Amino acid sequence: MGTVVTSTDEIAGERRQLINVAYRLLGSVTEAEDAVQDAYARWYALPRSRRDEIVSPGAWLTTVTSRICLDRLGSAHARRERYVGAWLPEPLPDRVEWDHARGVGPGDPADQIVLDESVTMAFLVVLDSMTPAERVAFVLHDVFRYPFAEIARVLDRTPAACKQLAASARRRASGARAPVAATGHADVVRHVKEAWETGDVAALVGLLNPAAVMTADGGGLVGTVLHPIEGGARIAQYMVAIAEMAPGLELLVRSVNGTPGLVARRAGVVVTVASFDVSDGRVSRIWVVRNPEKLRPWALPDAGSWNG
Repeated sequence: MGTVVTSTDEIAGERRQLINVAYRLLGSVTEAEDAVQDAYARWYALPRSRRDEIVSPGAWLTTVTSRICLDRLGSAHARRERYVGAWLPEPLPDRVEWDHARGVGPGDPADQIVLDESVTMAFLVVLDSMTPAERVAFVLHDVFRYPFAEIARVLDRTPAACKQLAASARRRASGARAPVAATGHADVVRHVKEAWETGDVAALVGLLNPAAVMTADGGGLVGTVLHPIEGGARIAQYMVAIAEMAPGLELLVRSVNGTPGLVARRAGVVVTVASFDVSDGRVSRIWVVRNPEKLRPWALPDAGSWNG
């Protein structure tokens, strides 16, 4: 994995790839950064003679980062049991818009994450349903195209076993990577915004699949529903009730993990980020992140405006 590198600058240049791998494996910018930092710490802790023996430091760093992520995924189950309510991945704004506004440098981890179909909220939620080994095999092979012989070194299994893990994960992910029709998706999200702002329950019901599901993540730090809300009518009623109880909210259509979503601001501060799964012109899933610890990339009011 990776390319042959020799200089300190080139070693540091691997960071972008490592952050992209780690975010897809962990679903958290903060945890991805920690995993990559840990991998670099292990690299620089090696004796110079040992580092000189490593033909591809990029491959070594990717292997170590993936193993660190694998360990963290293994302990995530216990952490999730203590988590208040549903756990959702950290939502990300559009990088191009965000870079200009923040003036950040290459050291910012979220700035380096490539937004594509493998980081949509729908896909990340599916990844979270996989076993740790399945997730590592699938992400490294299907997303980053690493060969199973190299993935075997990460998982300490045979290439054939890794191929089976990826196949099992692929079955779980079936349908999660359908091409996104950005224009149609954006239109539906805009209509949801308008109906929500006007308190039009009937319009919202018409925009939601009757079997739609809304999942919210407040992390126990802010108020939100602890269990998913099922059914378009129930979701519409809940959305309108929330809007009535929270006057002064400003709704904006923004890019969330590369697809149109909604951002709610109060007094210029982002307090909620919502992602949508749209099929056949109606919303089938809504993922709402309110945990302030997961909204740090959204610190600027105009982060990630959607122009699609």
